[in-house]
Amino acid sequence: MIEPLPPVLVVDDEKNMRRSLQTMLTDEGYAVRAAESAEEAMGVLVQEPFLMVITDARLGGMSGYELLGKIRSQWPALPALMITAYATPKLAVEAIKAGAMDYLAKPFAPEELFLAVARCAERHRLLRENALLRTRAGEAVSLDQIIGDSPKMREQRQLIQTVAVTDARVLVLGESGTGKELVAGAVHALSRRHSQNYVRINCAAIPETLLESELFGHEKGAFTGAIRQKSGRVEEADGGTIFLDEIADMGKPLQAKLLRFLEDGTFTRVGGTEELRVDVRLIAATNRDIVKALAVGDFREDLFHRLNVVQFNLPPLRERGEDIMLLAEHFLKVFRAALSKHITGFTTPARLKLLAHRWPGNVRELRNVVERALILETSFEIQAASLPDFAVESRLQRGAPVAVAADESLDLALERLERDLIHNMLEQTNFNLTRAAERLKLSRHSLRYRMQRLNMKTAAGDGAEPTGVADA
Repeated sequence: MIEPLPPVLVVDDEKNMRRSLQTMLTDEGYAVRAAESAEEAMGVLVQEPFLMVITDARLGGMSGYELLGKIRSQWPALPALMITAYATPKLAVEAIKAGAMDYLAKPFAPEELFLAVARCAERHRLLRENALLRTRAGEAVSLDQIIGDSPKMREQRQLIQTVAVTDARVLVLGESGTGKELVAGAVHALSRRHSQNYVRINCAAIPETLLESELFGHEKGAFTGAIRQKSGRVEEADGGTIFLDEIADMGKPLQAKLLRFLEDGTFTRVGGTEELRVDVRLIAATNRDIVKALAVGDFREDLFHRLNVVQFNLPPLRERGEDIMLLAEHFLKVFRAALSKHITGFTTPARLKLLAHRWPGNVRELRNVVERALILETSFEIQAASLPDFAVESRLQRGAPVAVAADESLDLALERLERDLIHNMLEQTNFNLTRAAERLKLSRHSLRYRMQRLNMKTAAGDGAEPTGVADA
């Protein structure tokens, strides 16, 4: 079903002219609203979207030129056509400067009017198709793509469903690779803005000197190389959602400008003076410790509170238990089809190796590991030998500072540290319980006792290899 076009708004203080325009456009199949003054038109514009505005230059009260200026300021993407009985080159230039896309001189042929309106209708259709193509290209994410059955992930999915239907700002926190972008995409996909643009910017990937222009656009001549006016990504996202990834890497001066933008949706392009306004929902994310960034002054506290309406805290993969294998099986299916392999699953030693690893790179690391294993594997199951030895990854994890959560007791922190040390040693000895015990200066019985006390399952027999090690 083709979605109907928004109506055309006709503004003219002459009743006969207003009716004539309304009749001509209605006969051509366009919906039309009419206003007899610029003041009335401004009131109508805030109530519903329009395809375009057609206004007379001279109106009682506010002039057509003043109306165009206000439309350009508040609805910069809305096309406007000016009609005037006093067509001169000077007045034509003034109309274009005021924000008109074109002008018609009275008397004009109906075909001239129809051509101008048809151009706006085609523009509207192209913008709508572009938005649909963006959605189909995968920029929107379904909730099913957030895989995991651990209590923390079930809680995150429920929160997404609750928050998405509102326009609340969202702040997504979590280590790199935990799925922050998936959460942001799912929030947009389930929102009332899902048919509009979803614009993503990685603040860490764009130089600070260019990030402001990327966000808010720039005027011609604003800086060297600015050879023409450029709209910013916030204008592209008007009516939809903008996702600012790695926002804690944004410089302090731009943080101040973003704070002003969040207050009322207004901004000015770089090098410009005209105040513009858009309606966007903002989602931000960072993998940095936001508390530390606030403490050292890298991130403005007032901006944090402005963004932190709803907060998502994504758990690292090492805290998600059996979700590791759910994700591994998912990536196996994805890459199996792409690589035309007939691999059915993972052997028990391979599963143990995956479950024992601490995943400093989180889900992104697991995805790469499964892809690598599928490329190397020649049998019908992923063998432990096809998985990396995780030597570098384990060093990354062990090199991380030991942190104690705000609600974590010393006993719990020590248990977590002991569990991590045992996991790392098992990895280094290829899950040989005897060798792991020797390197930890423990007896095999003592190591097994500690693992049972820490709820680390093991079903090792008399041999050196455990047949089951898993995180609780």
